[in-house]
Amino acid sequence: MKRGFAIVDRFKDAQLSLPSRATQHAAGYDFAAAEDFELPSIWRLNFIKILWQIWQQKSPSADDLAAGQAVLKPYLVPTGIKAYMQDDEVLILANRSSNPLKRSLILPNGIGVIDADYVDNPQNEGEIFVQLLNFSLGTVKIKKGDRIAQGIFMPFLLTDSDQTAKKQARVGGFGSSGN
Repeated sequence: MKRGFAIVDRFKDAQLSLPSRATQHAAGYDFAAAEDFELPSIWRLNFIKILWQIWQQKSPSADDLAAGQAVLKPYLVPTGIKAYMQDDEVLILANRSSNPLKRSLILPNGIGVIDADYVDNPQNEGEIFVQLLNFSLGTVKIKKGDRIAQGIFMPFLLTDSDQTAKKQARVGGFGSSGN
């Protein structure tokens, strides 16, 4: 098998659909939420307090900064899906074009990179999660089956010296290949 999708074991009985392309010429495979998920707004609680202090040219405390930063963290929305591909391919996760305009949702890292060796890793079986931030004024309710991102398989190239550089084997799941 060259490339494709499968449902991870923890969602095997959840009647999930595998990602698919919406039109004949679409590049992206639509990923959907595996379960209902509430995504809180970033414009809440301590974040506003910090912005106010900064606007007033005051120095927020370390505790206030930490609490404000905690509100700004992205949430990981589970898809229940894993992807397999060739060693010289990558799955790029991109935001759906309607998410910012219609739902005020963004991928904070711009894109997600799913490496070929992420599948079936021991930590989370290679389940793909979509990082999202909600910049609307209220909580966004994502329903199971709502399309939240799109994935595009792409080949990638290596440098001439890549074969001589020492590499580690993947041993973990999300964010495990570096800091």
